[in-house]
Amino acid sequence: MHYTLFETAIGTCGVVWGEHGLRGVHLPDANPARTRTGVARRFPGATPAAPPADVRQAIDGMVALLRGDKRDLREIVLDFDGLPVFNRRVYELARTIGPGATLTYGDIALRLGRPGTARAVGQALGQNPWPIVVPCHRVLAADGGMGGFSAPGGVATKRRMLEIEGVEGVRPSPRLF
Repeated sequence: MHYTLFETAIGTCGVVWGEHGLRGVHLPDANPARTRTGVARRFPGATPAAPPADVRQAIDGMVALLRGDKRDLREIVLDFDGLPVFNRRVYELARTIGPGATLTYGDIALRLGRPGTARAVGQALGQNPWPIVVPCHRVLAADGGMGGFSAPGGVATKRRMLEIEGVEGVRPSPRLF
């Protein structure tokens, strides 16, 4: 596995790849050094390298999307090895949500033919190895609130990504504690 860091409109991101596609994307931490540390923690053994052409193309797509271009990143090859089947199905369905559009966790559960599994959908998205490419930021709570976001920056990052894509009217989620 290899990784590289790259600059976007929301900060320095990281991408990790192997011979079967992207293994992960890491959203910005407080600074590039912390992003690098986050990548190393999530992907022990990944070494820094110049990205090959297909990874460079994926990076270019992510950068374009995060500057507001309506990019569809479904052509990016992901390495699903070792992921639970349910999570894989959630990620594949989430990839169909276009820039500027949203679904709820319950919508995804229904589209999977698994009504009543909205929490499980949320848990799968909370483990999403490829934020941006698998656009978990486009999945909201049933009431139109932000729901959760486990990436660095939490819901503030999610909100910023939705704003860049032109999504309006997203309500703040009620405080849980």
